[in-house]
Amino acid sequence: MRPPADIRPVSREDIPALLGLIRELAVYEKLEHLVVADEAMLERELFGKGSRAEALLCHADGKAVGMALYFHNFSTFLGRKGLYLEDLFVQPSHRGRGYGKGLLLALARIAHERKCGRFEWMVLDWNEPSIRFYESLGAVAMKEWRLFRVTGEALENLARMQA
Repeated sequence: MRPPADIRPVSREDIPALLGLIRELAVYEKLEHLVVADEAMLERELFGKGSRAEALLCHADGKAVGMALYFHNFSTFLGRKGLYLEDLFVQPSHRGRGYGKGLLLALARIAHERKCGRFEWMVLDWNEPSIRFYESLGAVAMKEWRLFRVTGEALENLARMQA
């Protein structure tokens, strides 16, 4: 029998636990060198004026063991908002217990209740266990799309360019 999990929206008091899970995710993805988020930044972005990001935490036995951070995007073709999952993470020692599925189902319900036209996310191409997991839930890889990103100095340079 699986231990019970409690999935609920992040509160201000949960920020340290959320940041800890974000750091664990970064280590898992071999991207810890990119983490600059701190507790103050997360509190501002999740609870500050005009905040757009939201998060869920999964607790098991009174401890945060998983998280999902998400926000709304918009589909011009559908003419409706969508729900975009920025990151989903369950600690490796707690995987296989249904916590990741529980977080995804909670997000699907939120998307449905908010009348979103779609629910989407990205996954690293080397993360085969996650890809298989998402496909088992009916998710479809969008192979014809490629992510482009501008950040740091490149973003500053682009913002200064004249049309």
